[in-house]
Amino acid sequence: MNSEDLSILSLIANASLVVKFVMAILASVSFMSWYWIFRKGLTLGATRNNTGNFEQQFWSGIDLVQLYRNVSQDRDNAGALARIFESGFREFSKLHGQKGLEPADIINGARRAMRATYQREIDDLEAHLAFLASVGSVSPYVGLFGTVWGIMNAFRGLANVGSATLAHVAPGIAEALVATAIGLFAAIPAVVAYNRYIHEVDRLSIRFESFIEEFSNILQRQLR
Repeated sequence: MNSEDLSILSLIANASLVVKFVMAILASVSFMSWYWIFRKGLTLGATRNNTGNFEQQFWSGIDLVQLYRNVSQDRDNAGALARIFESGFREFSKLHGQKGLEPADIINGARRAMRATYQREIDDLEAHLAFLASVGSVSPYVGLFGTVWGIMNAFRGLANVGSATLAHVAPGIAEALVATAIGLFAAIPAVVAYNRYIHEVDRLSIRFESFIEEFSNILQRQLR
């Protein structure tokens, strides 16, 4: 057995059908994982930028009615925090125009509207993060299954060999270990990305919740 027979491509090409199937699954999962890693990274980056820009506008002293109009005109591109503000101010304006409502009812209504939008925005930010977590936790075991299966085939092949040597068993074991390597290649980036992104979502969540409370206090002072 020469060294060319133990190249990665040769090992994959000569692997058993089950091991090839495992490798194909892991390669597909890895591709999807990297797709969501890049896409989610861009989404969270844009959300951070939009949040910072909106906070700068909000605390600059701009008239809230004008800010509401600006956000309403471009709601889809305004950002998560801007949409939370827009839903709260819209509900506040609607309830404030009704007679017979207590100030606490108006504030609670605005806060509930912001909370509902907040939950939708957080759900959008967390979308597909569970997939990355699943890839990170399951892929090594799928790769290990391919490895075990390949090693079993390698040792079964020794039954027909009178004198077993390392040259007989090495290719089978090597091709089996490739499955584990592919499983780790799929799992490690997914775990790193998941941990980083869930931390980013938590930080944004704290900023959103702080804004809801601060904006509720501002609306309460306006009613007084």
